[in-house]
Amino acid sequence: MFRNATLPDGTRHDIEVKDGRIVALNPVGKATDGIDLGGALLLPPLVDGHIHLDKTLLGLPWIPNQAAGNTVADRIEAERNVRAARTVPETVTGANLVRQVVASGTLHMRSHVDIDNQLGLRNLHAILEVRERFKDLVTIEIVAFPQSGIARSPGTAALLDEAVAQGADLVGGLDPVGIDRDLDGHLDTIFAIASKRGVGLDIHLHDGGEGGLAQILAIAARTKANGLKGKVAVSHAFALGSVSTDAATRAADVLAETGVAIMSHGPGAGAMPPVLMLRAHGVEVFGGSDNIRDAWSPFGNGDMLDRAMVIGYRGNFRHDHELKVAYEMVTAAAARMLGLKDYGLRVGGPADFVAVEAGSIAEAVAARPRRKLVVKAGRVVAKDGVLALP
Repeated sequence: MFRNATLPDGTRHDIEVKDGRIVALNPVGKATDGIDLGGALLLPPLVDGHIHLDKTLLGLPWIPNQAAGNTVADRIEAERNVRAARTVPETVTGANLVRQVVASGTLHMRSHVDIDNQLGLRNLHAILEVRERFKDLVTIEIVAFPQSGIARSPGTAALLDEAVAQGADLVGGLDPVGIDRDLDGHLDTIFAIASKRGVGLDIHLHDGGEGGLAQILAIAARTKANGLKGKVAVSHAFALGSVSTDAATRAADVLAETGVAIMSHGPGAGAMPPVLMLRAHGVEVFGGSDNIRDAWSPFGNGDMLDRAMVIGYRGNFRHDHELKVAYEMVTAAAARMLGLKDYGLRVGGPADFVAVEAGSIAEAVAARPRRKLVVKAGRVVAKDGVLALP
């Protein structure tokens, strides 16, 4: 029994749990045993829709950013140098990050994993090992991600196909024009693999302006042609925030009609997609943390309430209903994108939840209080921001 819990709708209940599931929401005060939450706000598990478990350097001595410039190509090259010099395997640093994000209440995530002709499938194997190790604690969906491009990294197309055969859940892509200089060739390759293997796609798109928007529309057209509605996402999609309102609005209607979702992490410098407008037009918009303490960024902590605050701050969300949108991006919307069927606080649902000292969802996003408890299948797995398991 988890006593005296405040649900997101403001009502208070004692949460009765049996065999890892919620079996009843009882009136407060009748039970005397179990854990007293003291009126803390109970949230469903946080969901990270875009993380890079294989890239993180978390737990290692500080490594300064080595990129010579600010382009994506500059950062790719810098990362190659960092990973060539590292001696600690990705299984160790990836596990470090999993522990940290679970302690903050994330129990589901989508991790992009680098695949190229230098790495081969090494990083995939590392994160498959991490996924297996923590399978009772967190679900990890894996995207086979061509971080170095496809045309620029000969042999990567075959590796992406093999990555899905060996356990990756989706196919990724990266700036078909900005990196590969070949829109049709890049999209032909990744959509063919997705269709062959019966999986979805999640494509990084940093290219901005009208050129970036044209790539988004091309992705939407391929999605419709391949019957992949609801199975394709464009991550970052800076172009939607760097074109005219009219152009972005027309694109939103296309995205909604073709079922292409948009992921935003609330970028510090890049143009952020117009989240509220996209949602108003029926586009699925979800959130993720992106890079965490790696060769791309020294920032990030994997706390999705913190990320919701960043999204709200960048989007100029001032009202409670807007802050709730940021919260939904890292809970229900991300859960839908990951295809989580058994998700949410309800009788009969899994006893997976997060307790925070806040009076409302809006306050939880704005204040990002330390997680009082994180519960998985009725078992306390973290307390006061500290993982209770090895």
